[in-house]
Amino acid sequence: MLRILTDTSTLYSIEEGKKLGIDVIPLQVTIQGRHYREFEEIDAKTFYDLIKAGNIPTSSQPAVGEVIDYFEEHRNDEILVLCMADGLSGTYASCEGAKASVHPNDHIHIINTKTLCGPHRYLVELAAKLRDEGKNLAEITAILNEKIESTISFLLPQDFEFLRRGGRCTAVAAKLGGLLKLQPVMMQVNDGKQLGKFATGRSFDLAVKTILNHLVEKKINVQHKIYVSHGFAQAQAERIIERIKAVIPQADVEMLLLSCAFLTQGGPECIAIQTIEK
Repeated sequence: MLRILTDTSTLYSIEEGKKLGIDVIPLQVTIQGRHYREFEEIDAKTFYDLIKAGNIPTSSQPAVGEVIDYFEEHRNDEILVLCMADGLSGTYASCEGAKASVHPNDHIHIINTKTLCGPHRYLVELAAKLRDEGKNLAEITAILNEKIESTISFLLPQDFEFLRRGGRCTAVAAKLGGLLKLQPVMMQVNDGKQLGKFATGRSFDLAVKTILNHLVEKKINVQHKIYVSHGFAQAQAERIIERIKAVIPQADVEMLLLSCAFLTQGGPECIAIQTIEK
């Protein structure tokens, strides 16, 4: 049996994962001195309200012990682990460490998806679909690795301080934090390991236009899945989707609500625009 393990970077809860036939381990967040497993012990709206009240959050990968327990419990099954981008999270390193502590461990196969949120979700869904169609591990891995290289991810932070605190942007990009009247556009760079400055718009709308121009230049079309994920900025996300459909006819676009871990990283009201080849 092939088991698929992932984390809540996919924006799937444990229960939602079970319906898809995958296993999900929650990312963890800390706020007001308390630790929570997202989706399980705290929901995004409660977390958002705590942030807006002035509390400073932090996040971390799933507990290594929980991953080790999972590997040992399923030592008679093949396990395919799809981790959030290495560099943006310690999840990949933690899973590799957990694997190293389990013997034998040749049944454990770990993939750095080099992405997060929407495209990560798509990769997990695709892996489950291919498994259910009877594809073997080698075939599934080859297809996933090809799709991983097609991902593009942009972030529009509304509060740059969250990225600066978390160290998830390059030093140059961090300097934009003081340009309060401008809208920075961050893009995943360095093989997905960091967020770097892509552009700076004089307004939010102009920043979005810059992203859409790039997607058109990259020939993003109906053969791609597009995700617009938001941290409680639904009205803006809906307008962005309308603009995407205006420039990419018949675009396959899905809107997602970001979880606690990504409210911690990108800040409240942040918006991510991401694509992956279908």
